[in-house]
Amino acid sequence: MNVKAKLQQQQGLAFLLLILLLLIMMIISISNGAVNVPFKIMKESFLQFDQENQLHQVIYSIRLPRVLGAALVGTSLAVTGALAQGITQNPLADSGLLGINAGAALGIAVSFAFLPSAGYWQILLVSFLGAGVSVYLIYKISSRSRQGATPIRLTLAGAGISALFISISQFIALWFNLSQDITFWSLGGVSVISWKQLQFAAPIFLLAIAASLFYSSSVTVLRFGDDTAVSLGKNPQRIRLTVSVLILILSGLSVAIAGSVSFVGLIVPHMMRFFAGENYRKLIPFSAVGGALLVVSADFTARMINPPFETPFGVVVALIGIPFFIYLFRKGGNLG
Repeated sequence: MNVKAKLQQQQGLAFLLLILLLLIMMIISISNGAVNVPFKIMKESFLQFDQENQLHQVIYSIRLPRVLGAALVGTSLAVTGALAQGITQNPLADSGLLGINAGAALGIAVSFAFLPSAGYWQILLVSFLGAGVSVYLIYKISSRSRQGATPIRLTLAGAGISALFISISQFIALWFNLSQDITFWSLGGVSVISWKQLQFAAPIFLLAIAASLFYSSSVTVLRFGDDTAVSLGKNPQRIRLTVSVLILILSGLSVAIAGSVSFVGLIVPHMMRFFAGENYRKLIPFSAVGGALLVVSADFTARMINPPFETPFGVVVALIGIPFFIYLFRKGGNLG
């Protein structure tokens, strides 16, 4: 067996192991909580659901959509982080640094202030609009040069827009006395995810992930510089714009479902590079599974710290992410 075949075999085994760990963690999260559910009853709830059985209802109506929602959010955030690092060539980038999360959060703050009776769908729409405005402004600002939207200009524009939108969100929260509501979204949580939300979000999510995989090879080419990409027949500006739209969709979806969760998009792609390297055709699937595993685990940990009271899982992720961020910063963004 040659070196390349051996490496592919190792990557395949690592990917299967990650999927197995994710499935185990999902089962643990579904069966444990304020009320522990024996594995036998959990199995019965899937195979022989009884609407009159209270434990079956707990699993089907509360825990299963919550765990699936956590996996969806984790996948979205990790993939957006990998894509953001690819198009900006900034190892510390994620959708938060690009200002997209701040745009989505501003949209939610505006909906709380001016549309107090808005339902979930209206909040979701305004969140996407906020993220879209953020992407538009970032590209407008970063493209005002002969070189176009270069990685460094994208990063700087994103940081500036993020700071501006966060300030506006805080002003709205203070002016309209919404600090408690905004704090919930800023800390993140998946406790209120329902089947209706998942039925709406899942098709959008799957299409965006499929498109991310489609553009993965193009993002890999950007690592070698714009000149190399052009020589290979690629259009760097078009790739960055298209991928930014995918980041907008995935991050807007995540913020609308679970609030603004930091560090997942930063942590997971770097960890997964240990298995997948810099080939985005492999890094995106690895990041997707790794992100789901991290958020499902963080949500379970947050629930079990002080039951029956819950700690926002965004706090748990931040406790992991802040030291990791400092370590990456000291290493210059390189784990090697």
